[in-house]
Amino acid sequence: MKLKEKFFQQNGGLLLQQQLSNKKGSIEAAKIFSAEQLKKATNNYDESRVLGQGGYGTVYRGVLPNNKVVAIKKSKIGDQSQVEQFINEIIVLTQIIHKNVVKLLGCCLETEVPLLVYEFVTNGTLSHHIHDKDLCIVLSWEKRLKIAAETAGALAYMHSETFVPIIHRDIKTANILLDDNFTAKVADFGASRLAPLDQTQLTTLVQGTFGYLDPEYLHTSQLTEKSDVYSFGVVMAELLTGRMAVSFHMPESDRNLAMYFNCAVKEDRLLQILEDHIVNEGNIEQLKEVAKLAQRCLKVRGKDRPSMKEVAMELQGLVIMRKHPWGNANVYTEETECLLNAPIQSFSIDVGISCSTSTTAGYDSMTNEVLNSLNNGR
Repeated sequence: MKLKEKFFQQNGGLLLQQQLSNKKGSIEAAKIFSAEQLKKATNNYDESRVLGQGGYGTVYRGVLPNNKVVAIKKSKIGDQSQVEQFINEIIVLTQIIHKNVVKLLGCCLETEVPLLVYEFVTNGTLSHHIHDKDLCIVLSWEKRLKIAAETAGALAYMHSETFVPIIHRDIKTANILLDDNFTAKVADFGASRLAPLDQTQLTTLVQGTFGYLDPEYLHTSQLTEKSDVYSFGVVMAELLTGRMAVSFHMPESDRNLAMYFNCAVKEDRLLQILEDHIVNEGNIEQLKEVAKLAQRCLKVRGKDRPSMKEVAMELQGLVIMRKHPWGNANVYTEETECLLNAPIQSFSIDVGISCSTSTTAGYDSMTNEVLNSLNNGR
């Protein structure tokens, strides 16, 4: 018991208790797991249960007594900065209830290293699906657009709908998980920051992943929501081209995807750099729209980039248009209402229009409203 208490304090348990008491009723209670429960769930952290490894530590597949499958994240031993990131991740994730954000189920702090318990997302990372030569063919343009819209919706929710704005700070395809229906789940909030309500900028130690890192943040250390917008622009470029964010085997001028992508769009070479199979699906105009949006997200100056709310609205508008072609407007009503007036736990888009019209002209008007509202900054 004394050893467990020592680990609890060493792993930031007191800091967590203090943070939770400061947040009061805004926190959804996360379950506290015992060391024995998680040891049993992972078969004593058997190597066969490893789902992934990285700078933060290791993620294991676990099975709880009720047969619920979970993902258990184990920090590296003896790294105090990692402990602080883990506590930060708990605080951030208890603020978020959204269908496109991986759900934190609980934690365990009475072991030598802290453990976090998440819902298990079945289909791996978006990065794996884009860059695996067999899986990328299955990732149609329709799926890619849906994943982009869902991820943008989750980020927009974090930036503008939570009690305190949340900046993820490490958006990349490896941190977007997919379930069996290719529903996107944003993960890995260890580097995230809660943005103070009384200031628009945070000065922080620069943190993120090379290739996705906002150049303005890199040079100034001033973190804003627009840093996530830049990283998401790289994700969109990755979805469009199938290329890695950084390709060391390429000539030096083409290694950085953001620069390579921007250059190709400016020189009207977009169709030459897109994934062949999504071009063959015949969605050229839509591909160009998304490419233009990605280009805006990748602007060097943060103030020139759109907000995540604008990005999410534009992508959702394209999803709606794709699902309901122009001559088939009478089927959009119920779905649009669901998408645009989502329940509180999902990203809500209010375009201020009636969804009762069932004519082609009505749908045309609806689509224009969605896109015009973006241009007007609504």
